[in-house]
Amino acid sequence: MSEECTHDCSNCSSNCDSRDPKSFLETPHPASKIGKVIGVVSGKGGVGKSMVTELLAVEFARRGYHCGILDADITGPSIPKAFGLTEKAMGNETTIFPVKTKKYGIDVMSINLLLPNDTDPVVWRGPVIGGTVKQFWTDVLWKDVDCLFVDMPPGTGDVALTVFQSIPVDGIVVVTSPQDLVSMIVGKAIRMADMMNIPVIGLIENMSYVKCPDCGKRISVFGESHIEEVAGKYNVPVLAQMPVDPNLSSACDNGTVEDLDMDYLMDAVNAIDKYNKN
Repeated sequence: MSEECTHDCSNCSSNCDSRDPKSFLETPHPASKIGKVIGVVSGKGGVGKSMVTELLAVEFARRGYHCGILDADITGPSIPKAFGLTEKAMGNETTIFPVKTKKYGIDVMSINLLLPNDTDPVVWRGPVIGGTVKQFWTDVLWKDVDCLFVDMPPGTGDVALTVFQSIPVDGIVVVTSPQDLVSMIVGKAIRMADMMNIPVIGLIENMSYVKCPDCGKRISVFGESHIEEVAGKYNVPVLAQMPVDPNLSSACDNGTVEDLDMDYLMDAVNAIDKYNKN
């Protein structure tokens, strides 16, 4: 505890021994019914965290679960576009209603579902962004959601801290890429989760390789993977290694991610599904 401590934890980001991470948990909407909450995290941007979130939700929906996606990446929201969502979220004085995806009825709440134009920038300071994330938990009606995936902002800053402190995250999946630099940053995300007493379910490495269309050989275009080393160092499992696949990016660009039928994340889905039932 700092010598200058005022004992007002609500305005302090220090990780004191006396602080209970669960002391800041926000109450969800009174009519919400939510099963497990799984955070999808990355130490930095650009590694495919949102795409992994989308694919996990789709695979869970195919298994008969009612899923939701809370897009906490306020300044870089991409979830609605991947699902081809163009309608805006509606609400009343007490409730915001998520928008359902076309094929599997996945509940989605993202800032782009509230902005007049998808390309409008969110030029807000941290506290305002954090407050918006809280509202996505407290004011949105997550009705009978078996598994809510939270697409986290990259890094370990204010908004990530807000999510971990305000929302009862049951576990996280960390998304990374093969570069050694990114693997180093993964350690920061894992350690932050540990500080907040949130379990790490496992690691997913994106852009691991490109498969040659002629001979089928795997080519490590971003260098050799370090995922096994990182997993061993932090004693967490590797859930999947995804290739660079033009079909993935094309589906996200075209809003047809629900139509993808790929098995890249099957082991990850099995691990989370098993964890979800504990």
